[in-house]
Amino acid sequence: MGVKKQRIFRTIGITLGSIILVIGLLAPLVWLLISSVADLKELLKIPLQWIPENISFERYSKILFSQGSESEFRKTMMNSFVVASAVTLICVSIGSLSAYAFSRLKFPGKDKILFVLLFSYMLPPVAIIIPIYQIFSRYNLLDTKIALILVYSAIITPFVIWIMRTYFDSIPRDLEDAAKIDGCTYLGILFRIMIPLSAPGIVATLLLAFLMSWEEFFMALIMTSSVASKT
Repeated sequence: MGVKKQRIFRTIGITLGSIILVIGLLAPLVWLLISSVADLKELLKIPLQWIPENISFERYSKILFSQGSESEFRKTMMNSFVVASAVTLICVSIGSLSAYAFSRLKFPGKDKILFVLLFSYMLPPVAIIIPIYQIFSRYNLLDTKIALILVYSAIITPFVIWIMRTYFDSIPRDLEDAAKIDGCTYLGILFRIMIPLSAPGIVATLLLAFLMSWEEFFMALIMTSSVASKT
């Protein structure tokens, strides 16, 4: 078999494998979409019916427009968005400043502090939930969005610092040296050089911080009880 035929068979194999993988990944999502608009009787039919005969958007209408218990979904979704947005803003703001300090400044115990930050991020939530609950209970912050924002920010900020520090380390120091010669301060270097050059890393960190806050469940389950603050 010639080299050309081997390449053709390899291309065909990779293409077929990719198609099977994509189908396997998309099939559950397609079934979720079909289940949301199909009648219950059609979902229970054997053999499985992928294309429903009667398509109804009643479930979406109840979630988006109806009052009563169905409206709780909209409220909790809005709570999740508010909390995740606030946490993302706080974590990236504090994390960027801290990461720049850890990346460029020299001060005693820098490596030890980084290790402590990493260790605090690795702690399981169940190990710290009792003291956190007692602290927020003492200050009457239980069942509030502020409590979730503070807790999530404390948990996610160490992760943001590590990610941003790695990105800042990849930027050449020659650019900072040139800025220092022109009289630029550390904050000027951060906002005029480091942050613009780190825009891709900051965007990726923003998305990660938002998703981590959005999908957090354990803390919200323990610290909230009413629809006004549930996420």
